[in-house]
Amino acid sequence: MHSPYGDGSLSGDLSLAVVRLARRLRGRRENKLVSLTQLSALNTLHHEGPMTPGALAAAERVRPPSMTRVIASLSDLGMIKREPHPTDGRQAIVTLSPEGVDVVIDELAARKAWLSDRLAELSADEREILREAVQIVNKILGQADTDVPRSRAI
Repeated sequence: MHSPYGDGSLSGDLSLAVVRLARRLRGRRENKLVSLTQLSALNTLHHEGPMTPGALAAAERVRPPSMTRVIASLSDLGMIKREPHPTDGRQAIVTLSPEGVDVVIDELAARKAWLSDRLAELSADEREILREAVQIVNKILGQADTDVPRSRAI
């Protein structure tokens, strides 16, 4: 029997729950000036630090020409800066501008506020179960990323 909440398996139900949670969190967006693709690139730069466009493309799992367009649009918006690579004149290093940092921080704060309100509605036991689930999900994500190398710029 088909369930509207997943296929009844742990993988199906978890996948659907994660997709729905991500959709709800995206709905909390403060700044509609940047697309979700651009926001993802800004988040990666915020968490990983300055990197080459190629490294950013790899981190975002997109092709370099796609990332070139994202970087150009973010540069036009003043969200990032491109600087010369310290050792390779053919490369550039992409960094967040203060405006880019502000966008990332505002987006994270809006999502955190919404999720904190939802978590406050749960019992202490339910919140503890979620703490354990976060560790398990991070373990799954860590295993999934072992097959994709992520290179830093410098």
